[in-house]
Amino acid sequence: MNGRSGPQRRRRPRDPILSHERRVLLQALLTGAAGVVVSMAILWTGDFSAKVQWTLSAIVVGAWLGFAFAVRERVVRPLQIASNLLAALREGDFSIRARGARHDDALGEVMLEVNELAETLRQQRLGALEATALLRKVMEEIDVAVFAFDGEDRLRLANRAGERLLARPIERLLGAGAAELGLRACLRADAEPILDLTFPGRTGRFEVRRGTFRQGGLAHQLLVLSDVSRALREEERQAWQRLIRVMGHELNNSLAPIRSLAGSLEQLIGRDPKPSDWEDDMRRGLEVIATRSESLSRFMDGYARLARLPPPRFQSVEVGPLVRRVAGLETRLGVTVVPGPETTLKADADQLEQLLINLVRNGVDAALETGGGVRLGWRRVNGAPATLEVFVEDDGPGVPNSSNLFVPFFTTRQHGSGIGLVLSRQIAEAHGGTLTLRNRDPEPGCRARLRLPL
Repeated sequence: MNGRSGPQRRRRPRDPILSHERRVLLQALLTGAAGVVVSMAILWTGDFSAKVQWTLSAIVVGAWLGFAFAVRERVVRPLQIASNLLAALREGDFSIRARGARHDDALGEVMLEVNELAETLRQQRLGALEATALLRKVMEEIDVAVFAFDGEDRLRLANRAGERLLARPIERLLGAGAAELGLRACLRADAEPILDLTFPGRTGRFEVRRGTFRQGGLAHQLLVLSDVSRALREEERQAWQRLIRVMGHELNNSLAPIRSLAGSLEQLIGRDPKPSDWEDDMRRGLEVIATRSESLSRFMDGYARLARLPPPRFQSVEVGPLVRRVAGLETRLGVTVVPGPETTLKADADQLEQLLINLVRNGVDAALETGGGVRLGWRRVNGAPATLEVFVEDDGPGVPNSSNLFVPFFTTRQHGSGIGLVLSRQIAEAHGGTLTLRNRDPEPGCRARLRLPL
């Protein structure tokens, strides 16, 4: 590479102090000045002809100046090469390389490192360009509308899905305000995660996600809209199918014997003469009808309880007294309390108590089958964020199919309603927590684990 090739260095105002090139030249001249002065003194004081004196003087002075300028060029030229290389790197040209880069020379090692730096930057830039191209391709192809707004809520970026959603090309969208595009409600911090929205290109229910990023030192908002109408309709259809299947099964179980008994009792009343025990048959039949009607009423009340669960009213709750109170409510079997650290959390005390009562009751029912015990305790789980874990362990037989435990009206007990665990999970999720139930391994029994954020 030549010293002047590549991007030109930025010119700066001249400094009144001598430049580096002039200092190098001056030092080279001073280095040979003593020898030149001595040579001139000997030459001009000796017995030489004028022709010899002028000829030798010209040779000595020429050699002196030539070597001085050669030293200057030898020192300055590599610096100019390195300067041009660094300027090329600064301007994004990573294709230029310096010659003479080798390990057995101090200057060569400098050039070698500059070349390595250029290659590293080239690879990084290539990777960044490929990643950017991939991101743009993904943004163009995904069926999710992506928008970016600046601090003044003006659109600065939109992908193809966003163009289709707003039914306008990107050239007419850029610079438009969020209110003009019908997206102002989506940018609000308190906006619901699922919104019913109407756009020129589509109408439906959209999942709204927001985020922030910085570009050019300025804050921008990223808005992602995903049409979930079809998925929600499919989930709703499946939910209705499950509801109708369960309700149909329970209604048929109750209405079929009622219908059969009603027909039999009608025939009994119409018989003449009536049998001697017809009153007993009538009484037994009515008792069966009343029993089945009561069972059907409980079934419908269970569905109503699932639909009427109110939102929790948060207040400070001390975990220790709550757990000990729930353990004391169970009289069929002594529940062992495993104490934990005294902890206070924000929760609905009534709903939390009902949740623990359901878990303890299920644990006691299981433990009575095998003559085992039940343990109720709590502990603090440090993390980000910190959580409270309340557990209920029993020594019962366990559950054969844990995947259906939270399906409404699924129960493994003979007289169970299948509502308790479903309500308990709804209460846990309303508090921002989770509820799990797993068989203990290798010990017998189950372990219910409630986790709530602190």
